Amino acid sequence: MPATMTSSVTTRTTCPYCGVGCGVLATRTGEGSIKIKGDPQHPANFGRLCSKGAALADTVGLEGRLLHPEIRGVRSSWDQALEEVALRFREAVEQSGPDSVAFYVSGQLLTEDYYVANKLMKGFIGSANIDTNSRLCMSSSVAGHKRAFGEDIVPGCYDDLELADLIVLVGSNTAWCHPVLYQRIVHAKKQRPTLRIVNIDPRRTATSDLADLHLSLRPGTDVTLFNGLLDYLRRHDRLDLAFLDAQVEGFGEALAMARQSSPSLPAVAAACGLAEADLATFYRWFAETDKTVTAWSQGVNQSSSGTDKVNAVINVHLATGRIGKPGAGPLSLTGQPNAMGGREVGGLANQLAAHMDLEDPQHRQAVQAFWQAPVLAAKPGLKAVELFQAVATGKIKALWIMATNPVVSLPDARAVRRALATCPFVVVSDCEDGTDLKSFAHVRLPALAWGEKDGTVTNSERRISRQRAFLAPPGEARADWWAMTEVARRMGFAEAFTYTHPGEIFAEHASLSGWRNGGTRLFDISGLAPLDVSRYEALEPVQWPVHAACTEGTPRLLASTPLPRGKARMLPLDPRPPANGIDDAYPLVLNSGRIRDQWHTMTRTARSPRLNQHISEPYAELHPEDAARQGLRSGMLVRLSSPWGEALARARISDDQRPGSVFMPMHWSEQFARQGLVNALVNPVTDPLSGEPESKHTPVRLAACDLTWHAFLITRRPKVIPACDYCATIRGDGYWHYELAGQDAPANWQAWAQDLLDEPDGEWIDYMDRSAGRYRCALLRQGRLEACLFVSRSEDLPPRDWLTGLIAQSALTPASRMSLLSGRPANSSDDPGRTICACFGVGLNTLTRAIASQGLRSPEQIGQALRAGTNCGSCVPELKRILADLAVPEVQA
Repeated sequence: MPATMTSSVTTRTTCPYCGVGCGVLATRTGEGSIKIKGDPQHPANFGRLCSKGAALADTVGLEGRLLHPEIRGVRSSWDQALEEVALRFREAVEQSGPDSVAFYVSGQLLTEDYYVANKLMKGFIGSANIDTNSRLCMSSSVAGHKRAFGEDIVPGCYDDLELADLIVLVGSNTAWCHPVLYQRIVHAKKQRPTLRIVNIDPRRTATSDLADLHLSLRPGTDVTLFNGLLDYLRRHDRLDLAFLDAQVEGFGEALAMARQSSPSLPAVAAACGLAEADLATFYRWFAETDKTVTAWSQGVNQSSSGTDKVNAVINVHLATGRIGKPGAGPLSLTGQPNAMGGREVGGLANQLAAHMDLEDPQHRQAVQAFWQAPVLAAKPGLKAVELFQAVATGKIKALWIMATNPVVSLPDARAVRRALATCPFVVVSDCEDGTDLKSFAHVRLPALAWGEKDGTVTNSERRISRQRAFLAPPGEARADWWAMTEVARRMGFAEAFTYTHPGEIFAEHASLSGWRNGGTRLFDISGLAPLDVSRYEALEPVQWPVHAACTEGTPRLLASTPLPRGKARMLPLDPRPPANGIDDAYPLVLNSGRIRDQWHTMTRTARSPRLNQHISEPYAELHPEDAARQGLRSGMLVRLSSPWGEALARARISDDQRPGSVFMPMHWSEQFARQGLVNALVNPVTDPLSGEPESKHTPVRLAACDLTWHAFLITRRPKVIPACDYCATIRGDGYWHYELAGQDAPANWQAWAQDLLDEPDGEWIDYMDRSAGRYRCALLRQGRLEACLFVSRSEDLPPRDWLTGLIAQSALTPASRMSLLSGRPANSSDDPGRTICACFGVGLNTLTRAIASQGLRSPEQIGQALRAGTNCGSCVPELKRILADLAVPEVQA
């Protein structure tokens, strides 16, 4: 027998989730398990991880993986699949021209993958029809940066958040969407209580918990708010005139427009729906605080005027000279781990690689010469939304989709599905097998997943880090860059695609950044071009630029030197209302976004049982006034309708919502919740400059979902659920949980349940109350609970948490068996309640009992007693809310 492995191997890599870019230590133990913890040496997180990052080990299994190439649903060899892709793309180009093909890529790709895709499409196929799902989250920031700086530049760094005296968080639920940065802010405020935090967001979120001031502005009025601030700064002599004169142009026009559009504080307050006193406080704090960081995310970007909103923020920083200085500057928080890496290599349809401009003839000539390309795209390609509209009209004949799921994430998602169903040839590169995209693919290529990939990513502060493989490629899965390289060779471009290692691609990318640069572009990593494979393997995190004059990287830009392309520019911004206004038919504003423990379309995070417990179903959160007007209650299923589609979700009533607004998460696909797809509702209107969709302002109406039965099923084994109107699938620790509802009830619930469970050798116990429309059953085997089903005419069903706990028992106790069908535990302590802390699995009932019995009065005391809140800290705002709801007087730690 082979010797037992006892040694452990630790790999330094980076997290695959948000744009914070946290360093991760992944350890393969001698027993074959994976342990994850934060890398204390990585300057993005210094060892911290959020709940998602801490659960990464749960997501690396091979269940549900796509492991072999397929052609039209039949397993094939790689050679057959690659030949088919090359042939169909070559035929489309020959018959209909290069603009008849397209790539749709992703911020989940590594920079090396992105680089090869951009080079192949723009330089050798000759079309700019390559766009990315990053278009949906940060392209407004790209456009705003380019308008202000002439280049896509993020001036500051994360350290500025800890050096600032005022942090303004705009359209960013940082606590849930960038939790590690939020914890850095929390720590800074504990160390320095004079640090002020302003949270600007229509809804009160977990981030608002830390804020000294929350401005619940009317959706879509950001430009009015910041124009008003700009005029306030002028009127109170807070402009940095020397900086403006030396380094900024356009400020006269910008100031004049601000004065015209936001003439007074009362006018701005009325337009934004804010109290004058709160607005005056914000303006005063900003005016008197030199060290100010304004950070924003999707609440700003995802708008039909998102670029203007970005420039409105940058305007006030340029006007005061608060840019590129320690503790001061505008900071875009990107959504994906490599959104910025994609921007660096030209992964957007209107960009060239290395921050060169597609519409600049000299830049095109430079890139073509460097690549020795036979042809180079001469005009911008199709942006994400219009790309799929072109698929629908038949303009796109061949489409390659990589590492993303547009039938879930794009607005008007049903139209995207209809478009793909008509596309002559669709290639899908993915690591997952059973996504909603599967049925549209003619060829599927198995890609590497996190833990298997090898390359680089760039985070929101321009920091390039290595993402290293610590797992062997499973099955026949291969790197995305490799698949594209092989297709390029088969299309006749072999000499330009000779890569055998991602380090070779990175070196070429770095060389291009310095090619014919001469200081004309700030993006320059030519100092990394000489890296051989061994030095690439050892590359430490570094912020660009990295070249001969700054070999160790550059934390901040623009502080003391002019921009290479001239002065920065302030823009005159005339506020525009959202493109899709509300009316009597659709009186509410839908705002979509993320939740704490899930990521994108859940293909990775849904694998982790602990990440599925905090919020397990799609929900629609609305203000009590709106709920009362519609006769809605918390917990009931509601139907959301817009001019573009419908969705079902569980109602949540909360005064955290602004009246007239509804929030619904973006994560659920048909795979995890039938009719829970929020992007079926969202208007495909886009920002005219950035092409980013208006995901934060869709007119909708809500109504109670009039279904005749509601149920939940808990089972040890996954089941194929028969057709019903609503089905949410939740993976637990050793069980599967399904929330069900429908219009047409089965004639015989016992027969329906027995057929569904299909386990004839177990012990069956059940209970039926026909007059109440109630049915309950359980299947046991050798005293162990295998499955249970509870059915009712209404949503009034027993709590699930105690029942899911019974699945873990090797045998039911007599007391548990007797109380099983009652849905109530024999002892109240057996019911932990809804999970609050995902890191340690601490439930609401456990918390409330401990608070009462132990006299806990602060999150710190709760952490000492139960560990809740002591890892990533994302649940701390909720712990505070629980204490407040229980009327517990909080004490300071």
